[in-house]
Amino acid sequence: MNRLANEVSPYLRQHKDNPVDWYAWGDDAFAAATDRGVPILLSVGYSACHWCHVMAHECFEDAEVAAEMNSRFVNVKVDREERPDVDAVYMEAVQALTGRGGWPMTGFLTPDGKTFYG
Repeated sequence: MNRLANEVSPYLRQHKDNPVDWYAWGDDAFAAATDRGVPILLSVGYSACHWCHVMAHECFEDAEVAAEMNSRFVNVKVDREERPDVDAVYMEAVQALTGRGGWPMTGFLTPDGKTFYG
């Protein structure tokens, strides 16, 4: 179990048993990334998103994928319906970088929150 078990969002709680060491959006995640000297992998989705569930099943439930994610990143899961402010900021950044957008949205952030890839 990861840090999402006690979250209010049903979408975040759906990921509580993933082997990915998920953080919810907040200061703890950014402090952990700073302390470890690693980037943040930001995953934004929502409960009714079909492809969010596919990605969860194919990637986030896979122990090998999770081990790589956990060793290289601080992983942050965001429910876009709970945090539309976070979704809007990082979707705009991903669209500016790639010319594309949609969910699930994955962004790679510096420990101070700046998007460097998406």
